[in-house]
Amino acid sequence: YSQVCEVEMYERMSISASLPLPVSPWDIALCVTGTLISCENAIVIAILFYTPTLRAPMFILIGSLAFADLLAGLGLILNFVFIYMLNTEFVTLISVGLLIAAFSASVLNILAITVDRYLSLYNALTYHTERMVTFTYVMVVLIWLVCIILGLLPVLGWNCLRDEASCSICRPVTKNNAVVLAVTFLLVFALMMQLYLQICKIAFRHAQQIAVQHQFMAISTTKGVSTLSVILCTFAACWMPFAMYSIVADSSYPMIYTYATVLPATCNSVINPIIYAYRNPDIQKSLWLACCGCVPSNFSLRPRTSSDV
Repeated sequence: YSQVCEVEMYERMSISASLPLPVSPWDIALCVTGTLISCENAIVIAILFYTPTLRAPMFILIGSLAFADLLAGLGLILNFVFIYMLNTEFVTLISVGLLIAAFSASVLNILAITVDRYLSLYNALTYHTERMVTFTYVMVVLIWLVCIILGLLPVLGWNCLRDEASCSICRPVTKNNAVVLAVTFLLVFALMMQLYLQICKIAFRHAQQIAVQHQFMAISTTKGVSTLSVILCTFAACWMPFAMYSIVADSSYPMIYTYATVLPATCNSVINPIIYAYRNPDIQKSLWLACCGCVPSNFSLRPRTSSDV
């Protein structure tokens, strides 16, 4: 009789293991977000790749940011596929490593763009030299080296698959690693705020020096400050909840809170192409030419000024 019970129990376990996992609407939302991210940033990369005139340091950084966000979008799609179709330890580590590398690269590229904007105002006379182009390439290479190393850490053993109690809100990332990443993000955000404050000061100083009319100075500077406010507020609104929650929470907290903070963070990669690429007049012109073969008669290429930061 006991042998019969064991056989029946084994059969029930086999049947339950073969049943498909119920699909979470949160995972569907993340997958859809990943698809949107991939499409948006693929367009940006295509425009930059097929437009030889867009090779300035600013466009190098925009392309690096678009590539990072493209990888993040693909990572979200692959994560959905791996969870519901190929849920093994190795592919989980690969998926998480890709997401860590991609989103880390996205955040660091945004910081690099902030540094570039600061240097374009602080060193306006030497900004367009070959030295600045070399500096930009070095900065991009260093960013990707750091992010690739971060992405490889879970595969190299920095995970909680053997110790579930040490897991963070994002399994299989350990709690300690999640805290380090969150604190690093807060430091990056603080540095961005400091740089943007300096950019505002320089922009006001330049406006006072070159303004012929008081009205021009007020409009130009106010527009620049409002643009900076939108950039900082958007970045903070998307990433701050996830960063703070990663510090205070662990794997014992309900998953719904993790999803509720992860989704806004991923939405930052949806907004990045709009803020950093599609607002640029040169990219807008290339997009018009690619889609329609012409440029609208009322379209004008404004020179990049301090108000465009």
